[in-house]
Amino acid sequence: QVQLVESGGGLVQAGGSLRLSCAASGGTFNMYGMGWFRQAPGKEREFVAAISRRGADKYYADSVKGRFTITRDNAKNTVYLQMNSLKPEDTAVYYCAARNGYYSVATRDYDYWGQGTQVTVSS
Repeated sequence: QVQLVESGGGLVQAGGSLRLSCAASGGTFNMYGMGWFRQAPGKEREFVAAISRRGADKYYADSVKGRFTITRDNAKNTVYLQMNSLKPEDTAVYYCAARNGYYSVATRDYDYWGQGTQVTVSS
């Protein structure tokens, strides 16, 4: 069983930056593809970014490409999401997720989820 704990959310002005962290415990971290998803009020949870088990492969939603960067540190059992040039439409609860095996962009493919961290971008 893998436990995921996100941190780093908060309130930021448009154009600003935040770095989210997701600390994993209870499993072999480098066996898991990791993803970041987000959910805005009244909307479905959507894919943001994903990274392969060793970090060699990354994939981004078109809406964040060029602004967000996903990385992982397997020695620290942590995955990060660096968010730059934030926009009000990035406001959402951000979740990290783990999948046993290769990463995926589909919510249904992930086995473990964190509790989420709120990101609010003011205009």
